[in-house]
Amino acid sequence: MANSKKILIVDDEDDILEFLEYNLKNQGYEVATALDGKEAIKTALKFLPDLILLDIMMPIMDGIETCTELRKLDKFKNTVIAFLTARNEDYSQIAGFDAGGDDYITKPIKPKVLNKRIEALLKRTTPQLAIADVSKFGELSIDREQFLIFKGDESVVLTKKEFELFDLLSSKPNKVFKRLEIYNKVWGSDLIVGDRTIDVHIRKLREKLGDDYIKTVKGVGYKFVF
Repeated sequence: MANSKKILIVDDEDDILEFLEYNLKNQGYEVATALDGKEAIKTALKFLPDLILLDIMMPIMDGIETCTELRKLDKFKNTVIAFLTARNEDYSQIAGFDAGGDDYITKPIKPKVLNKRIEALLKRTTPQLAIADVSKFGELSIDREQFLIFKGDESVVLTKKEFELFDLLSSKPNKVFKRLEIYNKVWGSDLIVGDRTIDVHIRKLREKLGDDYIKTVKGVGYKFVF
């Protein structure tokens, strides 16, 4: 089975690395591995993966810090990053999304389930919400080709999911997008994400763009106001 996608697996447990590497190679993916965050960054710079599976609890540099450092690098601004974790606490998910993560995969996970999750994640590597190359809303402009948003003359750095979320909301100003519709269009209907996922990403957008553009419609969803 041929597959052009490259996946980097980062985990400090050898048995988990071997298990994941074996299963993903059987699916035709090109796979690289790393045992800690520092090694992951070095490997990522050489390997240039399409998807990074990143354990949270690691020595030297944990997954949250590693994700934060990767997102600072232009090469990985839009790379899909999914956290591997044996924990399912709300606070760890919020910290992961704050660091720029796209999703969570809870261990242990069955191979068939893992493959489906990875297929869904990799579908997101190609922007599917683009309507035009550039849209302007007052001082805001969206460059979909470069995955950039400009506020005046200054660029605003967004993660891939933050960009896709804002792109969706701004595609129809003043329309209220229901939460389920946002999940399906930004994360994919076959992807399982936490209940706080949208809220965390909305908060990050407001921090970066200001509070005036995205309004909450209680009990329904969100809308872009222009």
